[in-house]
Amino acid sequence: MSAGTRTRDVPAVGAEAPAGPGLPTRRGGLRRLLSRPEMGAALGALLIWLVFAVVAGPPFRSLEGTAAVLNAAAPLGILAVAVALLMVAGEFDLSVGSIIGFAGMTIMVLTRHYDWPLWPAIAVTLLLGLAIGLSNGYLVVRTRLPSFIVTLGTLFALRGLSIAVSRALTRRTQLGGLDEVSGYAPAQVLFGSEILGPFRVSIVWWLGLAAVATWVLIRTRFGNWIFAAGGAPEAARKMGVPVARVKIALFMTTATAACLVAVIQAVRFTGADALRGEQQEFRAIIAVVIGGTLLTGGYGSAIGAVLGALIFGMVQQGIVITGVDADWFQVFLGVMLVAAVIFNEYIRRRASEAR
Repeated sequence: MSAGTRTRDVPAVGAEAPAGPGLPTRRGGLRRLLSRPEMGAALGALLIWLVFAVVAGPPFRSLEGTAAVLNAAAPLGILAVAVALLMVAGEFDLSVGSIIGFAGMTIMVLTRHYDWPLWPAIAVTLLLGLAIGLSNGYLVVRTRLPSFIVTLGTLFALRGLSIAVSRALTRRTQLGGLDEVSGYAPAQVLFGSEILGPFRVSIVWWLGLAAVATWVLIRTRFGNWIFAAGGAPEAARKMGVPVARVKIALFMTTATAACLVAVIQAVRFTGADALRGEQQEFRAIIAVVIGGTLLTGGYGSAIGAVLGALIFGMVQQGIVITGVDADWFQVFLGVMLVAAVIFNEYIRRRASEAR
């Protein structure tokens, strides 16, 4: 079954909008392949790799260079995979960046100020993340306010809390010394270690979560519900799809992904910063859009989000290796976002015409 095919659960939804990567088989194999949401990102990733492989030379093509790219892409990729699912369902979460800072400072305050062992602190932090996601999702579906507004408010509230509470308790907004806390050693292996030489364990988390997300979208009823919630929510409700619960669950997923990134970074750097994660919400959305997910919902893939994050990692490391001014990275983000939106809209129109 393809992520874009209809199922017996929601037969009316697929008739309203392109619900996923697959398109009708009559268009032919090559045309169908090129119409998948992640294909633009795949071609873009290949082109960018070729450019930097030539311009940056052996340092970029080496094992260490490849590891640097993947290590840089992994934290953003974890966020992007979760954000992709939410955006396919037609919603946005601008709070994920501030959740990273909030979760990291929560771990540090509990362990360094209140002398908690690390694992209970991580567990409480994850529960707080779930509560934040639940709150975001409930407010969105209950009030019918745009998720952009609701989560923007959460962004500022959590950022302010991270700074105000940490200053009130510790008089600092940066805390370190996590490696001195009980339980750090096993956490370091699970979240902060390097495997197979220079490759970090965060890459395993990233690709593992991407595989699970892809399986959910393509092979499960819940995946069909995600596409339906974003593609034709009213039709989906009439067919019995629990649209509200689907969206709330996905908001909880994005918050949990942000907490996971916070744990990985806190363990790796043995500390946290209240401002850590700043602007990551926008980078995650850009990575997802580059990966082929429509801003209007109902169409996209987790694989595309992986490729979008990979493009970020390649450009970041390529700029460093070539010695180009890092300010040009912001230019790249803007150009890639606009180009991806134009390309995705073109694909959407072609998919609609082929139905």
